[in-house]
Amino acid sequence: MDDKKKYKILLCEDDTNLGMVLKNYLELNDYDVTLERDGRLGLAAFQREKFDICLLDVMMPNMDGFTLAEEIRDVDPDIPLFFLSAKTMKEDIIQGYKLGADDYITKPFDSEVLLLKIRAILKRNEEENRVSDNVEFDLGKYHFNPKLRELKHDGQTQTLSPKENELLKMLAEHKNDLLPRERALKKIWGSDTYFNGRSMDVYIAKLRKYLKEDSEIEIVNIHGNGFRLVAP
Repeated sequence: MDDKKKYKILLCEDDTNLGMVLKNYLELNDYDVTLERDGRLGLAAFQREKFDICLLDVMMPNMDGFTLAEEIRDVDPDIPLFFLSAKTMKEDIIQGYKLGADDYITKPFDSEVLLLKIRAILKRNEEENRVSDNVEFDLGKYHFNPKLRELKHDGQTQTLSPKENELLKMLAEHKNDLLPRERALKKIWGSDTYFNGRSMDVYIAKLRKYLKEDSEIEIVNIHGNGFRLVAP
């Protein structure tokens, strides 16, 4: 028995034929595939179990792929997401990427190319997680452990909320460098809409408050571009 992890794919496609062909093809290549034929069923499946990647058809009954993507991003901002679509309009493609899609694949497509793209993104994610999972940061007088969501200073521990933790982690990874606003919004909030931008500003204010005991640390707003965590 091969103990290599089988990646789980959520495939939402309302064209029964294409759905079955893709499901069989991906299973032949050693993926565990859950196929749902509309957005509502797709969301129910996503809430029920854990997946490594989602492949979403854009045009689906009961809930379209874009709406489903927003729901999925609310639950898991990091999960890789591909849109499969017959819609080749530039506006649709741009909307797909704005929702934080990793790829927008127009039909008809070559299944082999899709497979290579899936492999590439899962490999990239695995490497990123391996590297970032156990990294801790010293920020001036503070010690930050993202795995435990703890920010320590002078024997005091502040437990961060998941979004605060993710945002501080991204700032720490870009320490003394620019963290692009759009990158943080897409990764943590799922898309860079105006409302998500306002929400992020609230979280930046909270982090500034947590870090105020060290006067050498500041989170600088680089107007229109993003933020920079300045720390010794």
